[in-house]
Amino acid sequence: MSIPEQPPADASALTGYGVNALDRLAARRDDSTFVADLAGAPGTRHLVFHGDMPLLRRRSEAYDPYFLPHEAHGLGTLRETVLLGRDTEGGLFGSLLDAPAAESGEGAQETLAMDLRSIAQQGLLPPPLLGALAEAKSLLYWHARHRFCPNCGAATRLAASGWRRECDSCEAQHFPRTDPVVIMLIVDGESCLLGRQARFPSGMYSALAGFVEPGETIEAAVRREIAEESGIVVGRVAYHASQPWPFPATLMIGCFGEALSRDVVVDRTELEDARWFSRAEAQAMFEGRHENGLLAPSRLAIAWHLLRAFAEGREPSFAEGQARASGR
Repeated sequence: MSIPEQPPADASALTGYGVNALDRLAARRDDSTFVADLAGAPGTRHLVFHGDMPLLRRRSEAYDPYFLPHEAHGLGTLRETVLLGRDTEGGLFGSLLDAPAAESGEGAQETLAMDLRSIAQQGLLPPPLLGALAEAKSLLYWHARHRFCPNCGAATRLAASGWRRECDSCEAQHFPRTDPVVIMLIVDGESCLLGRQARFPSGMYSALAGFVEPGETIEAAVRREIAEESGIVVGRVAYHASQPWPFPATLMIGCFGEALSRDVVVDRTELEDARWFSRAEAQAMFEGRHENGLLAPSRLAIAWHLLRAFAEGREPSFAEGQARASGR
């Protein structure tokens, strides 16, 4: 199994799905001859999805998500195939399996479908492959749900090697979307604000998050979401890292925020609880020794990295900024 080379690490590359070393070949997507040649070239592989789940093959003690073109077609009817990019081995395509082959079909006995979150949490594949699978999942999810034109209702067709859909009826063009979400750790000196939703695992607290609304900056979204969910007033906002989150297709924008107030008023429609945690409590959560059995979020999530930075004292020093602004 070939593994794409990993680029130099930054804060975003440390998050789950944050590494994707593919050359996305954006300038060649409309070149049908180039794409056809790439599809038939040695080294070309497919990542195949059935619904929202990638298909894997067990090879000894490892898992392999790659299928050669004839193997991918042998799995059944492929509804859409999109160009993901190219790595050092060759082209990489993503394919959505519309109807699986009969159990006796080629490779049918060798494959299993597994949720992408479980694959990442169990460490079954290296980070660059998780990034490529996240790209494929989000893109194929969009195609599966945008087969009709929102402008006129006519059927659309795949174009630009899967990076556009076109309507022949009204000539509208439609492009894959990624929804921006702010996720933020609000800091007040030696304390940070965490909350939990009822759907979280028992005892787990995490950073607060919410979608960026139309006409809104990242900073404004951070302040609005925190005010709505916890009643805390936020001053300055500092970007930390981002994370592609393919559930189904969002970009998590991780930030730190400066608390200007302290009293928490929980929005019970959004949260089960929210409160301040000390730096010592945050460290205890990571080490599994919090006195109330409280837990940090999964390492897969960018919230883990935000909280980890705070626990280790690596969050932005808003106090230093205040001192510079006042001339002290």
